[in-house]
Amino acid sequence: MSLEKDIKTLVESMGLSVYDIVTVSEGGDTIYRVLINSKEGISLDKCAEVTRMLNPMLDVTPPVKGDYRLEVSSPGIERKLKTLAHFKASIGEKVKVVLISNEVLTGELVKVEGNKITINDVQVNEQTIPFDEVIRAATYFEW
Repeated sequence: MSLEKDIKTLVESMGLSVYDIVTVSEGGDTIYRVLINSKEGISLDKCAEVTRMLNPMLDVTPPVKGDYRLEVSSPGIERKLKTLAHFKASIGEKVKVVLISNEVLTGELVKVEGNKITINDVQVNEQTIPFDEVIRAATYFEW
């Protein structure tokens, strides 16, 4: 089993799900970021509990070479959408999608069927596009 699968199994055993796992460099520090999610929301206590559970596993199987900092958090209200599962979990939310053609769609994510996503774009009305045409996407919140 891979480390990411082990992390997913552990997080799911706690009634949560893994949204994403990324390694980033910020201010010269390497951060191993585990983003967790739940329909009930994520509290600081849940993040701390997951951190305590992951630390022994990562002591045995480090996720990166050298020093790093483990960070467990929620993906947030404005989050990147990388997979079809991310899109499915975000139906009904506002999204901004950049396509291979450099066209930008902004509006409510209406549905995900098979390999296609449908957005009620503020300028073009409802538009269905293949997931393969998406370069990047994220949810957004109008403040």
